[in-house]
Amino acid sequence: MAHASDMIAGDIEGYLKSHEHKGLLRFITCGSVDDGKSTLIGRLLFESKLLFEDQLAAIEADSKKWGTQGGEMDFALLVDGLAAEREQGITIDVAYRFFSTDKRKFIVADTPGHEQYTRNMVTGASTADAAILMVDARQGILPQTRRHSFLMSLIGMRHVVVAINKMDLVDYSKARFDAIVEEYREFAKQLGLEDITFIPMSALKGDNVIEHGHHMPWYHGPTLMAYLETVEVDEERLQHQPFRMPVQWVNRPNLDFRGFTGMIASGSIKPGDAIRVQPSGQSSTVKQIYTYDGNLEQAIAGQSVTLLLNDEIDISRGDVISGVDQPAETADQFETSLVWMHDEPLLPGRPYLMKIGTQQVSASVTDIKYQVNVNTLEHTAAKQLDLNAIGVCTLSLNKAVAFDPYKENADTGGFILIDRMTNNTVGAGMLNFALRRSQNIHMQHVDIDKQARALSKAQQPAVLWFTGLSGAGKSTIANLVEKKLHAAGQHTYLLDGDNVRHGLNRDLGFTDADRVENIRRVAEVAKLMVDAGLLVITSFISPFRSERQLARDLVDDGEFIEIFVDTPLDVAEERDPKGLYRKARRGDLKNFTGIDSAYEAPENPDLHIKTTEISSDEAADAIIALLRERQIIT
Repeated sequence: MAHASDMIAGDIEGYLKSHEHKGLLRFITCGSVDDGKSTLIGRLLFESKLLFEDQLAAIEADSKKWGTQGGEMDFALLVDGLAAEREQGITIDVAYRFFSTDKRKFIVADTPGHEQYTRNMVTGASTADAAILMVDARQGILPQTRRHSFLMSLIGMRHVVVAINKMDLVDYSKARFDAIVEEYREFAKQLGLEDITFIPMSALKGDNVIEHGHHMPWYHGPTLMAYLETVEVDEERLQHQPFRMPVQWVNRPNLDFRGFTGMIASGSIKPGDAIRVQPSGQSSTVKQIYTYDGNLEQAIAGQSVTLLLNDEIDISRGDVISGVDQPAETADQFETSLVWMHDEPLLPGRPYLMKIGTQQVSASVTDIKYQVNVNTLEHTAAKQLDLNAIGVCTLSLNKAVAFDPYKENADTGGFILIDRMTNNTVGAGMLNFALRRSQNIHMQHVDIDKQARALSKAQQPAVLWFTGLSGAGKSTIANLVEKKLHAAGQHTYLLDGDNVRHGLNRDLGFTDADRVENIRRVAEVAKLMVDAGLLVITSFISPFRSERQLARDLVDDGEFIEIFVDTPLDVAEERDPKGLYRKARRGDLKNFTGIDSAYEAPENPDLHIKTTEISSDEAADAIIALLRERQIIT
C-alpha cells in the first residue's frame, strides 16, 4: 500500500482510535474555472499519504489519458470523478473528499466554478466552516471570483483563504501577489467578509501548500495546511452561543418517561438550567440529560441528547428549546435571502413547504424585493426568480416558528423550500430578520363564527372549484349550478374569472406570476365567503396544481370540491366563443393556457366532467347530486 502511513498498515484499530478525538474541519474550495481547485485538493490527498496503490495506478493512467500536465501526475483527477468533468477538464458536481493529519480531520468540498452551477456551490458551502477561494495569479480577480465571494458572504462564511495559485507561472512575483491582494481587499469591503487570509501558492508544484518551499522567501505567513489545522471550527464558536435545541422527537417509551430528543444547535445545557420552549413561550427547568451512553452533567453544541424536564409542558417536534435568558425569536413573516435551485421559477404567491430545523410549515414568497446580480452586486427588479438566481424576498408562513437570524445561527436561521407536489427541494434561504408587522398583527376573536353563520342559512359552506381550459364550459356549468342552488333556497356566490379581473384583479396580467397571484387572491376571497357560511362557486382556468392545492388548504377538510371540466384542446379551439385561441395561434395573445402556457390537469378531482360526453345540464345535475351525497345540501 503506497503512500499510506505505517500505522494504517500495521495497526488499523490503533489508527482509528487515534481519530476519535480529533477535531473535524469542513471547508470548500471555490473560484473561477481552471483556477486549480481540484489540483489543490488532489495535492492535499496525495500529501496526506492516504492513497492506495490501485488509486495511484489509476490516476497515473488517467493522467496520460485525460490529464492536462503533459503526462505528469494530474492531481485534479483525484477529485473530478464524473466522466463529463474529465472529458471537459472542469468540475460540475460537488465532490466531497476526506483526509486527515496528526492534528485534525478534514472534509473538503470541491465546488464547481461555472455560473450555471451556483446551486451546487451553495450546497457545498452550507455546512462548511471555512472557504478556500482560488485565484489564478495570471488572471487576477475575475467575475466568478466576485460571484463566489458574494455567495460566501451571503451564507455567512466566517473564515476565507484567498489562495493565489499558479504563482509558478508568474515567476513567483511578489508584486503580482500584492496587486491581487489590494484589489481583493477593496472589493471585499462591500461584502462584510472579516477574516481573510492571503496565501501565494502553486498547487501543482506544492509551494506553500504543505511546506513553504524556497521560491517565495518574501512570504512569511502560514502554509495552507498550517492554516487549516489551526483555524477555529464553527462548533467551537457555537458552544459559546445561546442554547438552542430543535426538538426532533418526543421520546415516551412508557407512561413514566417523557423526554425531548434533538441535536444541540448551539450553547450548552446542564441539569437545573431554566429553559423556554418556543414558539409557545412555556418555561421549565432541566431535570436530567440522557444519552445512549448514560446521563450527562453537561451537554454542548453538536451532541444529540434527550432532555427530561421538571414540569409537564406541551412540546412537539419542531419546537425549539432555548435558554430562558436568551430565547429564540418567533415570527411568521421575514425578510430572507433566497437562492433558487429549480428549473421551474419561483413565483410570488405560490405555496411551498418550508423546513427550518425540525419544523415544517406552509410558506409562500409574497414579494421579491430585488434580485442580486452576483457579478456586479447590483439590485434589479424581478417578478420571479429563475434557476440559480438570488433574491431578497418577503416570506410569509402559515404559523409562527422559532428562529435566529442566519448570521447568528445557521441551524436555526437557515431553511429550504420544498415543492408541495413533487417534494423536490427548490430553494435554500437565510432568515435575515422578522418583519415587525408579523409581531404587531394578531387575529381578532369574534363571537359569531362560521358554524353560526352556516346554521342561520341551514346549509354547509363549501367551495365548488371549477377548473379547465378556456372554452371548456366552466362558466356555463357554474352558472347553471348556481341557478339550481338558488332555486332550492341555498345561499351562494359565483366568482367568475373574467368578472374578477374587472375589479379585484384588474392590475394582473397573464404571466405565470400573475396567474399565481390571481388564484391566490381568489382563494383568499373564497375562504372568507366560506367563513360567511356560503356555497362559493369559482370558475377559473387555474392552470397550476400548486395553486389549486393552496385553495384547498385554506378551508377545512370536506369544504373544497374540485370539479375538472375536461374538454380536449381541439374541441375548445373549435368552440372558441371569445376568439382567444385564434389570437393565440396568430401570436397576438401571449401566455395563453393550452397554447404557449401549460395547463396541469387535476390528478384526482372530486368530480370529472367530460363535456364531449354529457350536456351542460347533465353536468350541473351531477354536481348537485354530489353535493347531496356529501350532505352539503339536503
